[in-house]
Amino acid sequence: MAKTSGANGSLINGGRKRVPTPGKAAILALGKAFPSQVIPQDCLVEGYIRDTKCEDLSVKEKLERLCKTTTVKTRYTVMSKEILDQYPELATEGSPTIKQRLEIANPAVVHMAMEASLACIKEWGRRPEDITHLVYVSSSEIRLPGGDLYLAAQLGLRNDVGRVMLYFLGCYGGVTGLRVAKDIAENNPGSRVLLTTSETTILGFRPPNKARPYDLVGAALFGDGAAAVIVGADPLAGKESPFMELNYAVQQFLPGTQNVIDGGISEEGINFKLGRDLPQKIGENIEEFCKKLMAKAALSDFNDLFWAVHPGGPAILNRLESTLGLRSEKLEWSRKALMDFGNVSSNTIFYVMELMREEVMKKREKEEDDEEEEWGLALAFGPGITFEGILVRSL
Repeated sequence: MAKTSGANGSLINGGRKRVPTPGKAAILALGKAFPSQVIPQDCLVEGYIRDTKCEDLSVKEKLERLCKTTTVKTRYTVMSKEILDQYPELATEGSPTIKQRLEIANPAVVHMAMEASLACIKEWGRRPEDITHLVYVSSSEIRLPGGDLYLAAQLGLRNDVGRVMLYFLGCYGGVTGLRVAKDIAENNPGSRVLLTTSETTILGFRPPNKARPYDLVGAALFGDGAAAVIVGADPLAGKESPFMELNYAVQQFLPGTQNVIDGGISEEGINFKLGRDLPQKIGENIEEFCKKLMAKAALSDFNDLFWAVHPGGPAILNRLESTLGLRSEKLEWSRKALMDFGNVSSNTIFYVMELMREEVMKKREKEEDDEEEEWGLALAFGPGITFEGILVRSL
């Protein structure tokens, strides 16, 4: 059984000082879920070296260094001793294991999406039948029909629910999903969109190889989990509790950078590599991108905003902070999400948002929210290099 979370949004509703903008989409509820196996980062190296039967001391030492620099403390994972006992070929170099990996990943991804969605719907407080659209995001499954159909059926959604699948977007998939959900909600009056994201590292698990040093980065950084949000415009007074308005969305790719994050599927699973210049490329382009979003609300000072940034890794957060001159606390919740869960690809932006929401609820409960920022940016970066951003408003 996956671990789930869905905080009660009533405190935000009860203490809300801002009126939702008519016709603008907002996040109405949020839930998350994880596989039952949690791995403390301190235990990862020994377990990974044992499971992959690696006898190269230099590989172990490099992984130990990477585990420290990622700042991750805990992660959740579908992979387990039981799975490796059943599929020992997953830890054997060069084995054609895509079939076995999908046998594990496909149901696991939908199961986590199901648990996160149930937590989200419970918080929302309305019936599953009231969901009109489903946006399903994953880079961790491959099949026809997709997980969106299985999830809709298992949740008991209407059979005429409008479904959208977003596959293999990587780390920016969660914010892309929000942009798509926003467009649906604002162009279909009365609609309610369930957006789910679900990811597992099963497809990319492999033994270390000196010819693939980037595999160790994945082993030290990425985790598994799922998230879900309900998005809708014109919330029903007394029945729905909006907490973040989605004001304006922009997607942009950087020409000539498509090989900086490079991935592909083979008989061995998913292979990927990250260019060392990824933080630099983001840093060189992030200021102009943020200003484009901020201009919609006549904002100019980066430190006047709150920041919900996908924590791709500490180097990216550090570059963002230094380039934009952000005060250290501005990326506090991104750093905490990375520490608590690792980089969980498309899901992680929602873990950041939930941490921020919890903090806002605490301040409002204590009536300490006089200086709470109204406007913020939700940002994520991924293959392309693609920037995905939304100007958001705290309600």
